[in-house]
Amino acid sequence: MDETQKNHLKAYGLAYWALKGDLEIYWLLNYRGGSFLIPNVKAVANECVIRGISYETISDAQSSAILAEIANPEVNQDAVKLEKAPRIAVYSPKGKQPWDDAVTLVLKYAEIPYDVLYDEEVFLGKLRDYDWLHLHHEDFTGQYGKFYGAFHNAAWYQQEVKDNEAMAKKLGFTKVSLMKLHSAKQIKDFVFNGGFLFAMCSATDSYDIALAAEGIDICETMFDHDQADRNANSKIDFSKGFAFENYKLSMNPMEYEYSTIDTYASRRQYGVTQKTDLFTLFDFSAKWDPVPTMLCQNHNTTIQGFWGQTAAFNKQYIKKNVLIMGEAKAFNEARYIHGEIGKGTWTFYSGHDPEDYEHRVEEPPTDLSLHPNSPGYRLILNNILFPAAKKKKQKT
Repeated sequence: MDETQKNHLKAYGLAYWALKGDLEIYWLLNYRGGSFLIPNVKAVANECVIRGISYETISDAQSSAILAEIANPEVNQDAVKLEKAPRIAVYSPKGKQPWDDAVTLVLKYAEIPYDVLYDEEVFLGKLRDYDWLHLHHEDFTGQYGKFYGAFHNAAWYQQEVKDNEAMAKKLGFTKVSLMKLHSAKQIKDFVFNGGFLFAMCSATDSYDIALAAEGIDICETMFDHDQADRNANSKIDFSKGFAFENYKLSMNPMEYEYSTIDTYASRRQYGVTQKTDLFTLFDFSAKWDPVPTMLCQNHNTTIQGFWGQTAAFNKQYIKKNVLIMGEAKAFNEARYIHGEIGKGTWTFYSGHDPEDYEHRVEEPPTDLSLHPNSPGYRLILNNILFPAAKKKKQKT
């Protein structure tokens, strides 16, 4: 999975396919960019050819030599056995929205199956049927992405409001914000009980804010038909959220921003350009910190940044127990963060589309066949596959 691989993204799909076929797979962490060691059977070779994936056939002796090399305690590498293909769900509305989602794009491209859930399915307890959940571009605060100022006359925006209000009424909630809070809390329970959560763009900070603002009306009249609590900022309980603390909410309904967590405005002040918008992945110990090592596997350690409604996370508002896995130190921002809640884990990845630098509402989706070796998209696929890894006993 180094620079010689013709299609990194489809290689993950092959690994998932092999797991579904009960083949024994090892993920060789930090070995040639995080390669997969899969038994040499004809079906695997055929799939590689069909999917356009580079592969090398090696002997049992060569395989043993590689594993011995990796096992050397002085080498920052490890071999992690993948045991079971995770059951994957995406929290996303059923109707078409005027933007695409990087995770569903790469799942389809890599040929990894998934199911779509939304508030009704979450309400009915369907999360228990899955191991891994992605939060699609979403606003868990009930403010419809704070698109009101620019798009309140757009047909898609009005339909989104109509659909959400109808679903809230159907499920017995008096407000959309209360329905979204219920979903957020159910998702939190999913993680606490051992689920794996992955979120991008506005589904990161809006999710955390929704949890921290429980019991506080932070939505203005155009969102929930009554006034927001003017003292909301003094009432936030940061302990309820996963990742952020001490931030200030944006209470202006016309401002395309949730809070000071996001660096959207400050990036403009820094004069960030596509050329300078880069972030660096941290280097973790493969043998002692296998989870963040898996999540950072790549053929590049410097990744091209990309915008989104939530462009990046201001480091001063990230909780001290949160693991930063990718940062742009020059701009004091984190792009890729991770943590544990109960028996499960969560990962937040800022920005909207790793291969569309400044993706706009109503622009066409990215064609991943033009970006088969995208290091930014590889980070997404790392998250999809790492729940399959055999868990090691905690070292003391």
